[in-house]
Amino acid sequence: MQQDRILSMLGLAAKAGKIASGEFSTERAVKSGKAFLVIVSTEASGNTQKMFRNMCEFYHVPMYLYGPKETLGRAIGKGFRASLAVVDEGFAASLIDKLNVADKTE
Repeated sequence: MQQDRILSMLGLAAKAGKIASGEFSTERAVKSGKAFLVIVSTEASGNTQKMFRNMCEFYHVPMYLYGPKETLGRAIGKGFRASLAVVDEGFAASLIDKLNVADKTE
């Protein structure tokens, strides 16, 4: 399952301390140039999705809509999470590959 690979990769990145999660931390990671990938929950509000889409476009950070808030949070060992940033280039590249494959199979 592609989804399980994405979630376990997020878990590994979180254990390695390479995830900034929650709206404030995600925004700070993008604006400080540390974020290599932003994932926003498909359940996030339209305003939240639009804010991150615009911000990521401006800062040239790839952004994907993926998974329910609870699933994203659980994958990184936290509660509900509407957004998270991957602050490691290697993890981000690997996740982008998996997310692109997931997009094509859905």
